[in-house]
Amino acid sequence: MATADTTQPPENTQGNPNSGKRKFMLLILAAVVVLSGAGVWAYHEFYGRWSESTDDAYVNGNVVEITPLVTGTVVSIGADDGDLVHEGQVLVNFDPNDAEIGLQNAQANLARTVRQVRGLYSDVDGMKAQVNAQKAEVQKAQDNFSRRKNLAAGGAISQEELSHARDDLTSAQNALANAEQKLKTTSALVDDTVVSSHPDVMAAAAQLRQAYLNNSRSVLIAPVTGYVAKRSVQLGQRVQPGTALMAVIPLDQLWIDANFKETQLRDMRIGQPVEIETDLYGSSVKYSGTIDSLGAGAGTGSAFALLPAQNATGNWIKIVQRVPVRVHVNAQELAKHPLRVGLSTMVDVDLHDQSGPVLAQQPPQKASFSTNVYDRQLAEADAMITQLIHDNSAAVSKTAQR
Repeated sequence: MATADTTQPPENTQGNPNSGKRKFMLLILAAVVVLSGAGVWAYHEFYGRWSESTDDAYVNGNVVEITPLVTGTVVSIGADDGDLVHEGQVLVNFDPNDAEIGLQNAQANLARTVRQVRGLYSDVDGMKAQVNAQKAEVQKAQDNFSRRKNLAAGGAISQEELSHARDDLTSAQNALANAEQKLKTTSALVDDTVVSSHPDVMAAAAQLRQAYLNNSRSVLIAPVTGYVAKRSVQLGQRVQPGTALMAVIPLDQLWIDANFKETQLRDMRIGQPVEIETDLYGSSVKYSGTIDSLGAGAGTGSAFALLPAQNATGNWIKIVQRVPVRVHVNAQELAKHPLRVGLSTMVDVDLHDQSGPVLAQQPPQKASFSTNVYDRQLAEADAMITQLIHDNSAAVSKTAQR
């Protein structure tokens, strides 16, 4: 008879190795979470909260439109798209014939006016001579009347002859009064003036200046140094004042317009440093700059719209607005790596220095942009006027020179 087997399997006296591995992995995970949290906290504390960035930023600059001030027919074009032009360089020429004829008419009118004014001064001198002569006639008539009056008292002459002497004296006095009145009238036209300051001459000189400007404006020049863009003018085209013919863009006068969310503007101040990266050069080229100004209104909303949106409706949805921030770009870096108007950029503002103002505190002390290419036009016209007056006043009367 077989006996029952009473042997029992040995108990597992060692722990499960997977349990220790699981604990180790949990510890590693916990350490990673803690380190990640610490890293996030450190990033926010030392960099994140001191920096604001946006990629809604674009290069902007002055686009100087070339527009005529007078009507004209285009006879030559001095530059095309992409050409470099210097300040004062000729861009477009109009047919000059009409303007030159107008200038010649104005010159002739000024010369004629100067000579007519010289005649007024001569008239004054002539009237003064007439007054002096008439005074002598009055004195003569007075003496004659006095003599005859004494003779008539003694009966040497008749009363009729005395009456004729009285009539001659009255006539001479009336003629003197008439001459003196004409002298006043003539003198009123030239009192306290010389030829060059006479109103008629000044009016003719103003007409000459206008004709000179019209003639000079038949040549369109570049007001700034830059590159030509948007040329639309063609040879033979008849253009009207205000028509855009081309544009000149000075690529050394560029800035960045960065559109930040309104929630990013709390710590932004004028003068804070900015780091700029462009899509054109990528991360290999970085520009430095500073905040020039913070916009006075939301650029993406309806703050400046002709008809602002009315949000008092049931389906209104709040949209985070963006405000344009103008960033000045370092000129030396811009010269080394030129940019173009309209290029996309990414800007990063360092918020550590918050001592600057949020808005400008003083008005500009001088013009932001200026040109002096037009200053010489009136100077040349004034020289022409001076020469014309001199040439037509060589024999001016002594009255005009007093």
